[in-house]
Amino acid sequence: MSHNVPEFYCEPGRTVASSGSQSVSRRKTSSTQTFSQPTGSTRTVYRAPESEFTFWHHNCFIAFFFIMAIGFFALAIFLFLSLDSDTPHSPTSSVSAASSEGVEITYGSVLKVMHEKSKVRLHSHEVPYGSGSGQQSVTGFPGVDDSNSYWIVKPQLESSAKQGDTIKSGTIIRLQHMRTRKWLHSHLHASPISGNLEVSCFGGETESDTGDHWKLTIEGSGKTWKQDQKFRLQHVDTGGYLHSHDKKYTRIAGGQQEVCGVREKRAENVWLAAEGVYLPVTESK
Repeated sequence: MSHNVPEFYCEPGRTVASSGSQSVSRRKTSSTQTFSQPTGSTRTVYRAPESEFTFWHHNCFIAFFFIMAIGFFALAIFLFLSLDSDTPHSPTSSVSAASSEGVEITYGSVLKVMHEKSKVRLHSHEVPYGSGSGQQSVTGFPGVDDSNSYWIVKPQLESSAKQGDTIKSGTIIRLQHMRTRKWLHSHLHASPISGNLEVSCFGGETESDTGDHWKLTIEGSGKTWKQDQKFRLQHVDTGGYLHSHDKKYTRIAGGQQEVCGVREKRAENVWLAAEGVYLPVTESK
């Protein structure tokens, strides 16, 4: 005698067994969980959809990655904004050439020296002359945005002058190249292009001599060195004035002008203080 077995609709992933069966068919898979639920005379087995686990796993990974990316970006911004420059912030002020008329120049100021006639900046770099002394070369650089054109104004050797003191016309000063820490120097070697007195950079923080001494002479009626005043620098040992002209290098510093020393006053040895960071005048007590 045959028995009527009711028919059931089963969704994918379900298996059906009769009430008389003691075992339930399960698919063996490591990624599937099964749950049993009795239904009248039958028992059905449910399998949790794999897409549900995949959805949460995928989205959790995206959220974690997004949070990490935001964290790294915030850290990068913080480090960028907190970096300090090599120049002390406290009593200094940055001044551009266009907005600096009347600013006094003091010892310790960092500035660019501009050739009045050609507008190049006094420049040096770690490239030696191929002739003459073989010391670090000095040139006239045509661009404004160049870190190798900054010089620190220092007093002469054995001077009692202090940082922040003003500088009068006729004072002997030294100019220290900020990047290499060498001193603006001259001697009797011939300059490479014109054969005048060679101007170089020489020495270091603890190595300086009278070959680094330059006499500041302000043009006009001014008595104290200010940024808007024309001036000359005369080398004490050789008598040569710091000079430049339109003759340019083709090899050691292509496109840059020769800087040299000449013993006569000429229009080409007039200079101006340009862009820089100027220390304020120290108040006397």
